[in-house]
Order: sequence, then C-alpha cells, then structure tokens
Amino acid sequence: MKQTLQLLTLIFFLASIQLFPQVKAGAEALGTQTYDKYDKPEFCGTSCHTDFYQQWKQAMMSQAYTHHWDEIEYFKLAVPHAEKDEKVAEVKAGCNGCHAPIAFLAGDVPPPKPEMNSRANESVSCDLCHTITGFEGDTPYNFNWISSPGNVKYGPRGTGESPEHEIQKSEFIQTAEFCGTCHNEMSPFGVWVKSTHLEWKEGPYSKEGVPCQKCHMTQAESVSADVGNKYPDVWQHLFHGAHDPGKIRGTIELRIHPDIREAEPLEVIRFTVALFNQKTGHKFPTGSVEDRIVWMHVEAVDAAGKVYHLPVDKKGFEGEEYTIGTDVLAYQDMGIALNDPNFKGVQRDGIPVGDRIFRKPYFDPQGRMTIQQWNTASQGVDYRIGPRETKLETCTFTIPADAAPGIMKVTAVLNYQKLVKPVADFLKVPDEEAEIIRVNDHSTYVTVLP
Repeated sequence: MKQTLQLLTLIFFLASIQLFPQVKAGAEALGTQTYDKYDKPEFCGTSCHTDFYQQWKQAMMSQAYTHHWDEIEYFKLAVPHAEKDEKVAEVKAGCNGCHAPIAFLAGDVPPPKPEMNSRANESVSCDLCHTITGFEGDTPYNFNWISSPGNVKYGPRGTGESPEHEIQKSEFIQTAEFCGTCHNEMSPFGVWVKSTHLEWKEGPYSKEGVPCQKCHMTQAESVSADVGNKYPDVWQHLFHGAHDPGKIRGTIELRIHPDIREAEPLEVIRFTVALFNQKTGHKFPTGSVEDRIVWMHVEAVDAAGKVYHLPVDKKGFEGEEYTIGTDVLAYQDMGIALNDPNFKGVQRDGIPVGDRIFRKPYFDPQGRMTIQQWNTASQGVDYRIGPRETKLETCTFTIPADAAPGIMKVTAVLNYQKLVKPVADFLKVPDEEAEIIRVNDHSTYVTVLP
C-alpha cells in the first residue's frame, strides 16, 4: 500500500510538471518560449486596439531593437565585446531581454539585424507586456519579469468582454515595479547601470503614490478597444520620455541673477544659477546616463554684441573633474570590440570647456570612463538633479577691460543630448541622436559703467 501511494505521488508530481510547468524569468527564460505563442502587434492594432497601436508605433517601445543607436551599440560594440570577454559574455543574449524580449524568449539571439525584418523588430510588443504576471525576486531588474503567454491578457481593469481573448485585471501592470524590470539594470560587475525605478522609489513621488505610468502614459477619456466601452481614465500608450524633445523641454527650471547690478571694467560680478527639477519623478538625466549628457552653458553679450563665455566655479567635491567640460579623451574600452588594443579614445564631452555637466560617470575595470554599461565596474560622483531638487551653480566673471559700456545680457542655458557627440560622430550614429535639445534658459542684465 505504501509503495502504491509513493508511486501515485510520483505520477501526480510528474503530471503536475507537465500541466503546470514552472515559468522562468530573467536570464533563465532564454529559449523557453516560441514566437508563435505571441501575437504580432499588427494583429492587435488592426483589429481592436487601433489607437493604442498607432501610439505605440511612434514610441520607443516599438523601436527598442530597431532604433539606430541601439542597433549600432549592440552589433558594433556589445556583441563583439561579449565574444572576447567571458566576464561580459551574458550581454550577447541579455540585451535582448529588454530590447527584443520575444526574440530572447524564443532563443533567437543574437537576432537577425533589423534590416532582415524578423520578429525581433517587434521590440517591446503589446503581447509581451500584456502577458506579464509579475517578477522574480525582491527587486525588479535585468528583465526578471514573468511572461505567461496564452489567451488571457492582463490589463488595468477586468471589465468588458473581448471576442479574441480573456481579460484579467492586473494590479502589477499598474505599478512602478512593472517598469523597473527593464528600467533597472545591473552590470556583470554588480553595478547599477540603470536605476530609474530605484531613483523613483527613493524620491518623493513614490511616497505620494505616483507611479511611472502617471507621467509616461497618462490617462484620458477614451476606449480601450474600438468596440469597447468608453472610460474616463484609459491609459494612453504614449511612453514619452528621454527620446521625446517635448518631454525634455522644461524639465529643469533655471534662473540666473548677479550679486551686483552695475560694475566698471575689471570689477568682479558673481552670477548664481538655480536649477530646479520640477518635472521628473527620478533623477535627470536617468536611464542610460553613460550615454547622455546634460550641461549648463553661461555667456554674456555686451552692448556692442561681443560674446564672453563664463566657466562655472569649482566647488571642490571629489570627482568634480568629471562634471566640468574639459579637453580629454575617454571611452578607450571601445577598442576591445573594435579590435584595436591601441585605441586612444575620443573626446569625453564635446562641449565648451568649463561648462557644468550633470552626470554620473561610469568606469571600466581599468578605471577609464566608459559608455558601455555592460563593462561598467565602478561609478563616480552622482551629480545629476534629483526630483524636486535645486542645485546652485555660480560663475565669477571679471568684466573685461574692453567691454562696451551699457547693458550686458547674461544667459544661462541648460542643454541635453541623448548621446555624447564625439561618440556619435566616431561610430557614425545619425545626427539626431546627438541633437542638442535646449531644456531651458534664463537671462539677467547688468550695466557696464564707462
């Protein structure tokens, strides 16, 4: 009898494995699914969810794999680097966990290049997000989401009926942790190289219950499906963020003022600039901050139209040299992927020398500044602007002896680039990736006395 019970228990256990297979997450999910388990975005967007589909097509979610910089970074740097260095070998497959997740699940890595128009080009698709049920572990990061493909689609409400699939309400899809599964990333060296969700969690918005979706999706009176009911609070699939000039502009408010309003030539005026992050629930910039550069440029124009550059005053904190524009080379570790052991690097900043930079520098195992997040072994000072934080910067300016008498206009400008221009130029990334976006500006006036 005992042996019979043991046998029945074993049979039931084996059957349960077949009926309820364990869903894997993160790196272990590689190759555990097939493409045919996921609907194509076109299927969703040409039948019921036409408006959402058109929004998604304009967003970076639909271009996470096909976007020019992501393609260049992956195929020109990440893959060849991973094939040469066992320490970072995981990124050959792992990048796709967030940039081409269905290809990753299908084990199709590296995926065909975007020009081949494979299903990897779906990037972060409708069916991927709406089959996610949770994440593995305590912290969302490195694509540790759990996808359970099938006829059940998960969304913010369980109401309504669909002729195509079941609808199940998901509390998880409405949380910041849902976003954090890809917007937090740890390098193979154990360094947080993307921490947007963690920054949000440490800031004021998380304490007020304002998740990522409130700013990056927003709600409006609309329909979820073409034949569905109208609701007052339908989440729009806009996903506007770091690649959207409209989202970037106005992120930081800045004001500049002098300590005196009148000065003779060779007198000194100190200008103070207050920079207030009044728009983001995380630090600015965030995400791929090894690529991005935000800097403050201050210049004066005298009554005759002559322009003077005002370098920022140094504050003296550790690592400050990485936060002031200078004429040095960096990013030498690109030479690994490029098969050039003598690669000297390219210009670190590509901005006027002396301008203040709001960044967090990433360093490779040799201590050199890198734009390759997978090769990040350490980080420097975090001099970004946190949510609702105000930073004060000063520029001490000696009125030139030949400055024209009259009104002098002094302007502070905050600029943003998605990718450091010298890197973009070297790797032949399209110009739009290094486009200068003016975040904000402000002017003040002083009088130069005769």
